[in-house]
Amino acid sequence: MTNSVSSTSEKMFDIAAFFSGVGGIELGFEQTGKFRVVYANEFDKNAQITYKKNYPDVNLDERDIRDVKSSDVPKSDVIVGGFPCQAFSIAGYRKGFEDDRGDLFFELLRIIKSKKPQSIFIENVKNMVTHDHGNTFKIIREALTMNGYLIKWKVLNGKDYGNIPQNRERIYIVGFRNMESFEAFQFPDEIELTTSLSDVIDFKTPQDDLLYYKQGRQPFYDKLVNEIIDDNSIYQWRRQYVRENKSGVVPTLTANMGTGGHNVPLIKAVDGIRKLTPRETFNVQGYPSTFKLPSIANSHLYKQAGNSVVVPVIKRIAENIAKSLEISDSEYKAKLVDDGSFHIMHTKMNGKFEGESELIYIAKNEIDLENFRKENNIHFILENEYINGLSKNKKMDFYSYE
Repeated sequence: MTNSVSSTSEKMFDIAAFFSGVGGIELGFEQTGKFRVVYANEFDKNAQITYKKNYPDVNLDERDIRDVKSSDVPKSDVIVGGFPCQAFSIAGYRKGFEDDRGDLFFELLRIIKSKKPQSIFIENVKNMVTHDHGNTFKIIREALTMNGYLIKWKVLNGKDYGNIPQNRERIYIVGFRNMESFEAFQFPDEIELTTSLSDVIDFKTPQDDLLYYKQGRQPFYDKLVNEIIDDNSIYQWRRQYVRENKSGVVPTLTANMGTGGHNVPLIKAVDGIRKLTPRETFNVQGYPSTFKLPSIANSHLYKQAGNSVVVPVIKRIAENIAKSLEISDSEYKAKLVDDGSFHIMHTKMNGKFEGESELIYIAKNEIDLENFRKENNIHFILENEYINGLSKNKKMDFYSYE
């Protein structure tokens, strides 16, 4: 990246994207005017249709990431990815690394280790932090740190950081190989929610009849009509009862909405009770009206929206990544030679949902490890201390090794 103020055509940062879905992360980065996508990977056939409709000039690799060689991926400044989150979500029964989808993180790590981009950006579900008593995230945190990245992470809610009326908490992990960039980066501040439900949902215009709930069409219709009475609110059918979201925002969109799942958001429109349209679910994720939806089954579009990201949150983080990368062009030259057996890391956590971690020393053997501990008067955190601190949402400042 050129940093010259007098440059007539400032070079943008190149992105390689994995688990792209319909391109929400890429969209947020591109909206900053600082990034361009040079490579994207997405295996889902229907997501590919939507992606190519909106990114016709991007080289979309349609293979399973397991089949992608690192040599197939062009050099880029940033690697981004939101590896499949179902394995870590409540909806996915929190299987984590025991689930085949959980191991996809290591496929992403394989690419990162080989390409060594200046920065990395990862998005996932909030539950990844606490899954398996924090062990899942510990593995991810340590793996990134041990491979040369200084990382920061934070859980952000779309309604608080994206000015989008959706209660959607996600963890965002940002890493740099350059210390100056790492120190300069901060997650964006909370902003006021000024976008209303009526800005993203059309309560007045009649929609496709199939979206409506009617007498004789759904066996639980009588329960709906008695409970769904506010024409400026959002409801959910929770198998046996109706839940009103009284916070004035849409509950977290899920991939199973619209396919018989109990999380489908419902509204009282002027002409009846209906589920959100596919376009409205994309609106609720902060996609612009110019984003094109292909003529495929609504169930696929609902799944794509539910699996996607809150674009304005991504944009705000990407703006700060760009500012941090512009500080220095120099590659992070670690003083650590990775020829040892123990990687010593320093981690600071502001509760379970925010923190940072860096690699500080690589010990050659157990004697070296113990000498470093004594010389620096540090205590390596024990597993029960880590689990206890996480469960109580404590602030922690600790050392560990792997």
